[in-house]
Amino acid sequence: MIKYTIKRLLQSLLTVLVVATIVFLLLRMLPNEYYFTEDQVNKLSEEEKNERLRAAGLLDPIGEQLLRYYGGLVRFDFGDSRRIQTGVPVLKVISERFMVSMRLGVSALLIALAIGIPLGILQAMNKDKIPDHIGTAYTVFINAVPPLVSYSLILVFGAHVLGLPSLYSTRRPGISSILPIACLSLASIAHYALWTRRYMVDEMNKDYIRLARIKGMSNRNIMIRHVLKNAFVPLAQYIPASFLLTISGSLLAERFFSTPGMGPLLTDAISRYDLNVVQGCVVIYATLGVIGVFLGDVLMMIFDPRIRLVGKGETR
Repeated sequence: MIKYTIKRLLQSLLTVLVVATIVFLLLRMLPNEYYFTEDQVNKLSEEEKNERLRAAGLLDPIGEQLLRYYGGLVRFDFGDSRRIQTGVPVLKVISERFMVSMRLGVSALLIALAIGIPLGILQAMNKDKIPDHIGTAYTVFINAVPPLVSYSLILVFGAHVLGLPSLYSTRRPGISSILPIACLSLASIAHYALWTRRYMVDEMNKDYIRLARIKGMSNRNIMIRHVLKNAFVPLAQYIPASFLLTISGSLLAERFFSTPGMGPLLTDAISRYDLNVVQGCVVIYATLGVIGVFLGDVLMMIFDPRIRLVGKGETR
């Protein structure tokens, strides 16, 4: 277990390093004019531009730039923002947006888990009955209708019927977060309900469940002690990744409600050529992704004692 954990951690660090390196090299292939704002391009002479590029280290050999970049990664220093918030450290720019996305994302995920998993259990226990048909209809509707359409329906209902704010406000973050959270949780509820039902139905059709019924075990005990427990193992693998990716922000939902979160930050940084912010966002997204996959594997081992990690050449 310890050996596997260390190995996976090293693989995760290597993955993040490779992603960060590729992004760094791709951005360095852009013309140096993107370092300057439109006003600076028109006003500064070539000598002044070169002086600023030299002061920023962008005229140094690429090897030196890369080593300096690695040193910044170790210190969590991505430099300063040049367009989004000029002169402000990238980590500060990201942390402000990250806190907004984390609050919305965690709330939406908790709602999705609290509703989606019980809904899937209810569907599985009432397979081919009315509760199952209702849950299936909801899942199909969410997956079939474009997100903008479902968001618009929630916006109309929430704003015109319930009187909720239609746009996010930093002055009233609580009440103005209700509609974004509702939109973020819609797809996750359908996702968890769908897969919970699927895994439980698969377990219910296995031979050991038939044997338990023949022995006279009650349906309640079968569902709790066997079906739900075993069905939750594959589902648990995706919960950490869902959690970490959810707190990283949703581009569509956050733009729809003008939420100052992580979702629109990366696209804004790319469109405005704020290269330091782009690098910082990519590194954070890559880190959250690999950590989510790693924690998912660990969580599967915790929930299923049958899973054992062994050396090369042995069997599981």
